[in-house]
Amino acid sequence: MSITTLVKSIQDIMRKDVGVDGDAQRISQLAWLLFLKILDDKEQEWEFEGDYKSPIPDRFRWSNWAKDSEGITGDTLMNFVNTELFPALKALQQVPTPQAQVIAGVFGDAYNYMKSGHLLRQVINVIEADLDLNRSSDRHLFNDIYEKILSDLQSAGNAGEYYTPRALTQFVVDMLDPRLGESVLDPACGTGGFLICTVERLKPQAQTTDDLRLIEGNLHGVEKKPLPHMLAVTNMMLHGIETPSEIRRDNTLTRPLRDYGQAEELDIIVANPPFGGMEENGIEQNFPAKYRTRETADLFMALIMTRLKPGGRAGVVLPDGFLFGEGVKTTIKEELLQDFNLHTVVRLPKGVFAPYTSINTNVLFFERGSPTEDIWFFEHPYPEGYKSYSKSRPLTIGEFDLEKDWWGSLRGREGREETRHAWKVAADEVRARNYNLDVKNPHQDEVIHADPAELLAEYRELNAQVRAAQDTLKDELLAALERTA
Repeated sequence: MSITTLVKSIQDIMRKDVGVDGDAQRISQLAWLLFLKILDDKEQEWEFEGDYKSPIPDRFRWSNWAKDSEGITGDTLMNFVNTELFPALKALQQVPTPQAQVIAGVFGDAYNYMKSGHLLRQVINVIEADLDLNRSSDRHLFNDIYEKILSDLQSAGNAGEYYTPRALTQFVVDMLDPRLGESVLDPACGTGGFLICTVERLKPQAQTTDDLRLIEGNLHGVEKKPLPHMLAVTNMMLHGIETPSEIRRDNTLTRPLRDYGQAEELDIIVANPPFGGMEENGIEQNFPAKYRTRETADLFMALIMTRLKPGGRAGVVLPDGFLFGEGVKTTIKEELLQDFNLHTVVRLPKGVFAPYTSINTNVLFFERGSPTEDIWFFEHPYPEGYKSYSKSRPLTIGEFDLEKDWWGSLRGREGREETRHAWKVAADEVRARNYNLDVKNPHQDEVIHADPAELLAEYRELNAQVRAAQDTLKDELLAALERTA
């Protein structure tokens, strides 16, 4: 069964349940069920391979209450889940082992939305029958499921939170070239895409069990929302991280910047911080006055620059607005050129984050240490025949062969040359432009304007989408009012 078919079949069952209202609750419900299924599969594997002991009492392990398709159902199942299973998993917070803390952290804010034990049993049976999550082909299941359900949400992206395409996460990690023993942080890790790519790049370097433990201890992620945090933890377990205790649920920005010491600096920081979003009042007080803003992406950039150790490397995805923005953005860019080597800016075309947003984005690659002398820009082109990316024609890792062939060595970047996609700008020129990094490609022969008929069609389509979203919201509000009447 394909992922799309699997998710649809589960959604169809959940839609019959009066307790599950909307796609956000459906994905949350699905996530905790999949977490327990995968945890059980992995725990059995770990027990077979060594002296692992599960912190979960036997009767609450998936294989002992969910695996039997003819097992408990109806009111018995609902009573078990709500009054026994969830309290037991949350209570693991009191068990002082890393595994217990990971599980308790995942279930700290988890909730069983379903009201029908018979429908819940049907969902469990579909998961148990159709998923073999130890298959390597299913390693990226969670990102695929997350994207599938997000694509159904009309309001996706309102807070600047977008699923980062795997091709982009892999390219950024490939260029940063993490090595065994280096510490890596994603301070806004979402479902863990950058960290998973890091695991895959580091694993071939591991020769012993101690090396694998070293990878596990050096990977750090922080995500403030419970659902993507749960997905990130699960994804890490799928990729062999036995105890992803360094994937924490928290808001990285709530800790005062002055509290970070030298011991907490990192070799590599990689991130796609939420852009376009605004932090709650008071968060900016955790930062020095020169950085004070409520714009999330700017605060993350200040954090990343503070926590990168001398010689450390970073790759950060940011919107065009950061490149030409002023105020706090200018202060950050001034320090970036003064205290860091901003050696490369990869300019991505529209549609990379389709269908969530068409905002133009960039990847800034920089190292802490010597000041910037020259900045190389590389304009990533569409594949031949493309006018934009779409859900059916997304960005692919093979497209980045252009950048990789041009890049030079991963550390020294020797031998770079200007091409129709690449050009170099002196840091002094950027300073003269008041730190405006929005530098256009000088090798672009002409500005290609879209056909007016295509623009009109796109405008009409967007209007139709807005009207559909408004109608959906209206229907849901009316339904909610009827339920409360």
